[in-house]
Amino acid sequence: MNRDLNLKKIQLVSSLKLRGAIENGEIEKAFLEIPREEFVPEEEKDLAYLDSPLSIGFGQTISQPFMVAYMTSKLNPQRDDIVLEIGTGSGYQAAILSKLVKRVYTVERIPELAERAKKVFEKLKLENISVKVGDGTLGWKEYSPYDKIIVTAGSPEIPQSLVAQLKDGGIMVIPVGASPFLQTLKIITKSGDGKIRVKDDIKCVFVKLLGKEGW
Repeated sequence: MNRDLNLKKIQLVSSLKLRGAIENGEIEKAFLEIPREEFVPEEEKDLAYLDSPLSIGFGQTISQPFMVAYMTSKLNPQRDDIVLEIGTGSGYQAAILSKLVKRVYTVERIPELAERAKKVFEKLKLENISVKVGDGTLGWKEYSPYDKIIVTAGSPEIPQSLVAQLKDGGIMVIPVGASPFLQTLKIITKSGDGKIRVKDDIKCVFVKLLGKEGW
């Protein structure tokens, strides 16, 4: 990494800590280890450490670092967790999680983005991430139940297929809203009897979660 980008990364991570998005040293370490510039188009590499979303093509974006950090913290990742991510996109969120948990399964509906993310994972030697092309609203049943589920696109409601694939005691973080232009981040916990508790968190804006149980 060039020296200028590394300085920008350190400054960004310091800012995310001060703003409360990064809640512990493990998450801070993951953000310092994963090079965000590898997940953005060549012409935007100099912008990789701005705290803003960036276009990655196909009408999709790499999420704002603040939101990646904030959602990661709310997911409360643990070393032995098996995590499902819906919406691979650039692959940056999955890469961050790969440094914090045992295994990440990630689903992307756009084949070109899935293939691009896989190549970056291979380049960075992130061997605990599996990528599937498909309808993310239906999850990835084969490896369920999951300790944690993170959804990086806005849904009009909570997909029941994802709730079903969440382990008892598990946590799901998902943006939900009736408008595609504004969502509320919801923190969902599943109790031992299979019931869920939904907590409304911050307002946010994500691209649409498209699929059978989304838009």
